[in-house]
Amino acid sequence: MAFTDAQLERYSRHILLSEVGVKGQKKLQSAKVLIIGAGGLGAPAALYLAAAGVGTIGIADADAVDLSNLQRQVIHATPDVGKAKVISAKETMEAINPDVTVNACRMFVNAGNVMDLISGYDFIIDGTDNFPAKFLINDACVLGKKPFSHAGIIRFKGQLTTYVPGQGPCYRCVFKQPPPPDAVPTCRQAGVIGAVGGVIGSLQAMEAVKYILSKGDLLTGFLLTYDALKMDFRKIKLPLDKSCAVCGEHPAILAPFDYEQAVCDLNGH
Repeated sequence: MAFTDAQLERYSRHILLSEVGVKGQKKLQSAKVLIIGAGGLGAPAALYLAAAGVGTIGIADADAVDLSNLQRQVIHATPDVGKAKVISAKETMEAINPDVTVNACRMFVNAGNVMDLISGYDFIIDGTDNFPAKFLINDACVLGKKPFSHAGIIRFKGQLTTYVPGQGPCYRCVFKQPPPPDAVPTCRQAGVIGAVGGVIGSLQAMEAVKYILSKGDLLTGFLLTYDALKMDFRKIKLPLDKSCAVCGEHPAILAPFDYEQAVCDLNGH
């Protein structure tokens, strides 16, 4: 389907890029990206993916907007306090770009629904705020052969990596198990500077766009860390664990399962 004059104007700065062009913009229009978590990471990721013209964006979150969210979760506004985050996010995304279809899924993501949830999407963004959810999403994406972007933020620091099936280590290759309860400070205890979520969440959106366009180098096999106080980015090579319980040569995890859920953790936002 040809773009309208309004769409050509909307996406003109993309279309000028040789790496995108009309063909690439049509790839974005046809793509489906799922964001799990409408918080400090999911908010900027959702804004940029909607603005970019990604045709279908799913956003899954069970929470309602709280006043304390607004310091970093920029997709929500003061009048949205008390509203379901996925509804607030959907309204903002559609206001930015009415071209996109936003699937708002108000739900707790768990072992019973995660496989069905991810099945219809090309790329998954993990914007969750606890270790059990991150291991669940990793395992589901490995088992479902779905590429995904992991990220976490706390205080003035952030990190992210990208998993592509068959092309590098998964989250569990590096972080074998969730830490014991109370072993790490929660985000409510430690705090987080809001703009770190903007930096890392935007990078997650960039990874999704590059994957859709098949352009550039993804963070497959690398962990990118960010220290805002030192303004330092570091790219760390990650090992592939052939004995990994989910993606290794003899996997022990054959279906997603739920760990005990923490309220918030080192990856919190």
